[in-house]
Amino acid sequence: MGRLHFDLDFLRSYVTGVELGSFAQAADRLGRSTSAVSAQLKKLEEQVGAPILRKAGRGMVPTAVGETLLAYARRLLELNDEAASAVRGVDLEGGIRLGMPEDFGERVLTEVLGRFAKAHPRVRIEAQMARNADLLDRLSAGRLDLTLAWDMGRSSPHAEGLGSVPMQWIAAASATAAETPPIWSGGAEPLPLVMFEAPCLMRSAAITALDRAGIPWRIAFSSPSLSGVWSAVAAGLGVTVRTRIGLPASLQTLDAQAHRLPVLSSAHLTLHRADATLSPTSQRLWDIMQHTLLPLLSTRRFDELSTVGKAA
Repeated sequence: MGRLHFDLDFLRSYVTGVELGSFAQAADRLGRSTSAVSAQLKKLEEQVGAPILRKAGRGMVPTAVGETLLAYARRLLELNDEAASAVRGVDLEGGIRLGMPEDFGERVLTEVLGRFAKAHPRVRIEAQMARNADLLDRLSAGRLDLTLAWDMGRSSPHAEGLGSVPMQWIAAASATAAETPPIWSGGAEPLPLVMFEAPCLMRSAAITALDRAGIPWRIAFSSPSLSGVWSAVAAGLGVTVRTRIGLPASLQTLDAQAHRLPVLSSAHLTLHRADATLSPTSQRLWDIMQHTLLPLLSTRRFDELSTVGKAA
């Protein structure tokens, strides 16, 4: 049997479709037709010799073989892209000013800076962590080149939506879920909330959901920083609403139904850039940020591009 050589274009279509949760969106992002992506997935399955996608309700999810392939495909593409960046951008230098919400400071920022610095050691990155409104103000004032922000209805001339992350009720990590009593017992006692100072997307989402459900609440602690919110929740002062991204080990997400709390919607994430045309340096950082963030937003469920489901 001859040695198997995977086609990187096929792998990129597969990984992008999984990470976006939609092969139709993957086709659009990669500049291909949906039929071309469908054909690539079919050929990829022929190379593997086993199905990589399976039916799940009205959508498709990776099979066990598909999950294994996904892990290796990400590594292959990352190495390929890193090599391409290194040989093409060996002379890149200068500086980039990057902004992010505090949620992304530990995992995302560390990964983005690590990958970028390895390929472009002569480029200086100035990273700023702040709240949404501050980040967009700095961008419009010319003090940031790129910024990541939660969508609060305020946009910028050059923005790209990345996807969404479910908002979660969050409390101190106490023992096990089975031993944790309901946060709100259903009585008249108001639910204590630990929140960012207003205005805040997730503060508004929590209060709106509680009001609609007829659940009384009170602000037990308010903070201008995420670290302050995390500390107050870990100390048991109340519950908060954020996403799973950046969640400390001292906290846990709650099952809304089990705790008689309303189910929350999702928060949408957007990448904003200062200029319509990016410099080669900024473009490379932009690409790395998207690559790093998409797996965090993935639902791993594919409800679009029925031709892919048929081909797979």
